[in-house]
Amino acid sequence: MLTPDEILRYKRHLVLKEIGGEGQQKLKASRVLIVGAGGLGSPLMLYLAAAGVGTIGVIDDDRVSIDNLQRQIAHDTKSVGKFTTRSAAETIERLNPHVETRLYTTRLVPENAIDIVRAYDIVADGSDNFATRYLVNDACYFAKRPLVFAAVGPFDGHLTTFRAFETDPDGNPHPSYRCLFPEPPPEGTVPPCSETGILGAVAGVIGCLQAVEVIKELLHLGEGLVGKLLLYDALEARFSAVASGLDPENPLNGREPRFRDLSHLRKAVEADA
Repeated sequence: MLTPDEILRYKRHLVLKEIGGEGQQKLKASRVLIVGAGGLGSPLMLYLAAAGVGTIGVIDDDRVSIDNLQRQIAHDTKSVGKFTTRSAAETIERLNPHVETRLYTTRLVPENAIDIVRAYDIVADGSDNFATRYLVNDACYFAKRPLVFAAVGPFDGHLTTFRAFETDPDGNPHPSYRCLFPEPPPEGTVPPCSETGILGAVAGVIGCLQAVEVIKELLHLGEGLVGKLLLYDALEARFSAVASGLDPENPLNGREPRFRDLSHLRKAVEADA
C-alpha cells in the first residue's frame, strides 16, 4: 500500500484516471533495469524515480567525468571521479527515498546478462556501443523481458520497444534489434561522442521519452512502440515514426534461429572491453 507521504508525493498521478491508486501501486511494485548511467540513463532514471518505480537497477562500469556533465544530469561536479552507479544511487535517494536502487558496477557480459535481466520486469537500454546493444537485446529475448531501446546522435535520436519473445495477432514474431540492425557498422565508421559531440538536451529529450515508454509498458497504457521506430530531428524540430517488422533471416527469432544462448556474443563483448 502507499504510505501517506507517497500519496502526497504522487497526487498528480493519483488523479489521472489512467493511473490512479492501482497504477501507482503497480509502479511501486515494479523493477526496471537501466543499462548505462550516462546521457540517456540520467533523465530516464530521474523520471522513473520521481514516478515512484519501486526498484531501479543501474548497470555501468564508468566513472563520472567533468566532460560528460553537460548531458549526464544525474551527476554533478562533486561526483566527478565516483562510479556513475554510486553517483546515480545518491541522486535517486535525494529525489525519492522510497525507491530502492540495485547497483551493478560492472560490464554486462554474456556470463551475467540473463541472470541480471531476469531479476527485472523491463529493461531500458541507454548504452553507447553496439556490442552491449546486441547483448541486451539477446538477453531480453532469452529472459522474456520487454526492452525499451534508445540511441542518440549529435542532433538526433531514436527509440523503440522490443517484445521479440512475443507474436503479433497473426502469429508472427515481433521484431528485435537485430531486425533493424542486422550487423554492427564496420569498425571506425561510427565515431564516438567524444569526437562528434552532442547537444546535451537531445539526450534529455530521448531519455525522457524512454521513461514515458517504460511507464506505459509497466501500466499497459496507450499504444506502445513495438513495431515502430520513433525518430527525432532536433535541428528540424521534427518527430516521425517508421514501421519496423521482423527480418525472417535474423538469427535470433527468424525462420531458422541459430542462437540458443549468448555464447555467440563473447568475442564482440571482449573486443569492446
